[in-house]
Amino acid sequence: MNCHYCDREAAFAAESDGLKVGLCEEHFRERLQELAEADGLEALKEQVDVDRAE
Repeated sequence: MNCHYCDREAAFAAESDGLKVGLCEEHFRERLQELAEADGLEALKEQVDVDRAE
């Protein structure tokens, strides 16, 4: 699978309602940074129930 934004090999993939999207590492990091800056990361953590290892 290729990245949704470029032709590089996807390092990460997400699937929702049968739609699968791949992201290369660079674009994954960019999207993650955008989420963090928009406070969307906290909402995403709550949605997927992410627990932090202590």
